[in-house]
Amino acid sequence: MDPFKHMEEWKKNMDGFFGDTFWNEFEDVFKPPIPQINLYQQQNELFCIVNLPGVKDLKKIDVFVHYTSLELRGVIDIPSPGGQLIKEEIMQGVFERQIDLPYPVRSDKIDATYRQGLLVIQLHRTIPDNTERNKLTIRSMDEDD
Repeated sequence: MDPFKHMEEWKKNMDGFFGDTFWNEFEDVFKPPIPQINLYQQQNELFCIVNLPGVKDLKKIDVFVHYTSLELRGVIDIPSPGGQLIKEEIMQGVFERQIDLPYPVRSDKIDATYRQGLLVIQLHRTIPDNTERNKLTIRSMDEDD
């Protein structure tokens, strides 16, 4: 007797009732985002520490920065020693993750380093240049001019 047979039937019934995409709404709850990150703020800088174990070819990791978001794409490959996998807690495979940043960052001043399984991305806050003043021309909207 298959102990999961009733579970599969229950899922099919739920799909029929709620629609095929019902379970997709819960994907983030059941599957944590990969890669895992820590985001730190230090004055006008952000440091994003990304957990990327086992990366041998850094060209397989793409990092994109755009205004208030950081996008990570790549592959995490963990070599198998052989044998049957009994428990898997280290996420691996193809990933794509978008991280919302707390403020706009400069696209011209970014640094990224990789060491011992951690990718460290240093970002700098965009600071508006308030030193330059712009004089406005005032247009008259009166009819008698």
